[in-house]
Amino acid sequence: MKVLLGIGGSDGSFEALADTVTRAEEAGDAVTVAIVDREDITLTPEEIETEIRERLAETSMEPDIRHLSGHPGSRLVELAEQEQFDRLVVAGGERSPLGKINFDETLEFVLLNAETTVTLVR
Repeated sequence: MKVLLGIGGSDGSFEALADTVTRAEEAGDAVTVAIVDREDITLTPEEIETEIRERLAETSMEPDIRHLSGHPGSRLVELAEQEQFDRLVVAGGERSPLGKINFDETLEFVLLNAETTVTLVR
């Protein structure tokens, strides 16, 4: 299975990296990591890539790492469809005081527009 993991540099996205890599190693999936530029994150894309490589050093995975510019949601959806990924993995979603899940703009765009199966890691 071809898996595309979108990472924006949040703690949740690094947790999604760990979950995705663990599952991919068990299932023999091919993983591509797409670093998206997020205005709400202080890490630069280069710092995010360094963190990804450090975390992956402890595994047997050597995924393709790409940098995407532009609107994060639309760029992830475009890449997933153009390269025919089987699954698109993203992190996000927070519970409101009433127990509902709130999505940021990027996550909402991906969930509403992706034709590829989307896995949400919370």
